[in-house]
Amino acid sequence: MCRPTATLCALLCACLCAAQLCAARRRQQLNHRPVIGVLAQENLPGDRFARGSSYIAASYVKYLEGAGARVVPIRINRTEEEYANIFYSINGLLLPGGDIDLQTSQFSRAARILYRLALKANIARDYFPIWGTCQGLQQLSVLTANKNLLTLTNTTAVALPLTLTPAAQSSRLFRNFPKDLLQSLAEENITSNFHKWSLSMQNYSQNTKLKRFYKVLSTNNDGKKEFISTMEAYRYPFYAVQWHPEKSSFEWVDKPGMIHSSAAVGVCFYTGTFFVSEAKKNQHRFSSPEEEERALIYNFSPIYRGARAVFVQNYYFD
Repeated sequence: MCRPTATLCALLCACLCAAQLCAARRRQQLNHRPVIGVLAQENLPGDRFARGSSYIAASYVKYLEGAGARVVPIRINRTEEEYANIFYSINGLLLPGGDIDLQTSQFSRAARILYRLALKANIARDYFPIWGTCQGLQQLSVLTANKNLLTLTNTTAVALPLTLTPAAQSSRLFRNFPKDLLQSLAEENITSNFHKWSLSMQNYSQNTKLKRFYKVLSTNNDGKKEFISTMEAYRYPFYAVQWHPEKSSFEWVDKPGMIHSSAAVGVCFYTGTFFVSEAKKNQHRFSSPEEEERALIYNFSPIYRGARAVFVQNYYFD
């Protein structure tokens, strides 16, 4: 048997120390003060509480704050230069649920600009995550396919279990989920669905751009059509759910589909924590502490809209 020489041992030791040093540096590079942008959208028609031209539901802010992030509202009707400045100041982007036009609205315009910036950044190894919820998933599908492939489904107020695909277990999103919670997701009616449009598996499968870009982690079925309920990008830290993890903890309208069980609340926490952990890998910064303070959502007060409202509280913006 050959014995390692002293030189070889020293070389192996040096390589091991270098690897440990690199790992330590990677850990040190985590940003433990992440700031995530949430994109506002045009006010809901008939909202008597509306002030200004746009809003963000407070539940999305709480969802991120509860996972250890701060939030910057990204307003509509801004210039491309302003969106670029915001992009390079924040560490991630959340596209929330809602009900606007995904191709002609100011929400969609801003999402398109930020999406392209995120693609460019990630290609340049500037790790920048995006999370889409409900309308956010739909918007991401439109941006990636460069066309609207959504179809109507009977899912306006229903709680469903997820039909997890084989890819889910090894996915970035689900692989570190507690096993009992992942089992609850697969077996219990704990995902809140409040949407009439969905990305069907048929339309996804027939579109080369979507198939190459996104991995399907779960599907659901309204009895007639199978649609995508969870997906993540292959090459980019982009994640999307058609259901609403944030509602279980932070919305209280008394409707079918609203679930407040321990498992549902746990899913809210773990999905939020996962996305914030992704944002911690980004090193964008505001130009100064003063600029950061002016941008944070703490400068705005949420409006209580009543116990029967779809959103208990909203932030409104000019």
